[in-house]
Amino acid sequence: MSGSREETKMEAEPTRRQRRAAIVTGASSGIGKGISLVLARAGYHISTVYKSNELGIQELEQTVKGTYGRQFHAVQGDLSDPAFVERYAAEAIRELGEVHLLVNNAGAGFGKHLFDIGTEEMLAFIHIDFVAPMLLMKHVGRHMKEKGIRGSLINITSTRAERAYPHDSLYGGMKAGLRRAAESIAIELAMHGIRVNNVAPGATEIERGSAAFYDKLGEKIPLRRVGQPEDIGEAVLWLASDAASYITGASLKVDGGLILPGMPEKDDETTKYYGWEPVRTDR
Repeated sequence: MSGSREETKMEAEPTRRQRRAAIVTGASSGIGKGISLVLARAGYHISTVYKSNELGIQELEQTVKGTYGRQFHAVQGDLSDPAFVERYAAEAIRELGEVHLLVNNAGAGFGKHLFDIGTEEMLAFIHIDFVAPMLLMKHVGRHMKEKGIRGSLINITSTRAERAYPHDSLYGGMKAGLRRAAESIAIELAMHGIRVNNVAPGATEIERGSAAFYDKLGEKIPLRRVGQPEDIGEAVLWLASDAASYITGASLKVDGGLILPGMPEKDDETTKYYGWEPVRTDR
């Protein structure tokens, strides 16, 4: 039979070797940094936007450029400003030449009782966690379409998009909205070979100083540990790869089973009845 698997593999080699570039927002620390490091290790050149963590950006640049030899581009700015988001998108595309992957990672955590949320802070939060990712998908998606790039748009959402918590109406609501928006965009861009997916982290260790808290919380998660930023990075890398070429409009939970038993991300005696415990083998 002509067109063997080996022939197909040989034809695919140039695609795997060609230049790859990614925009990863909010990569100065935490999950965004983990994603960027995994992508750079795999061959991606990186552009990112950050708000204030210059030291984190310098450390990331040193690794991306010095260790992995990739191009690195970073811009400081405020994603709550739609005009800045559009300027950044244009600059990142210009600097990278072609963008094959967008990772909407940057976001603001927010926990407050509904009655206490001010109008201005509500609008600013919505701009950061929903409007900015939508604008970036718009501009990068258009770039991919015009260049004929069969790329990927990936949103970092949250398991909180699926599970309700008190004081979480804005954060959880915007993550749920982004997840739902991505499904529609996936349909719109499918004809251009552009895939749109979400990665939903659970409890992920982003503060090295809180090791004791994370160790204790990890004992209540089915896989017995909290996630690491690199765990999210590996999921993003796989979703963007040819191995996932038939997946679009999906949301991949990367949470160690955190929300399967309905466990809140708490570690205190008042919520222990929500917790998970190992299944006994003597029953």
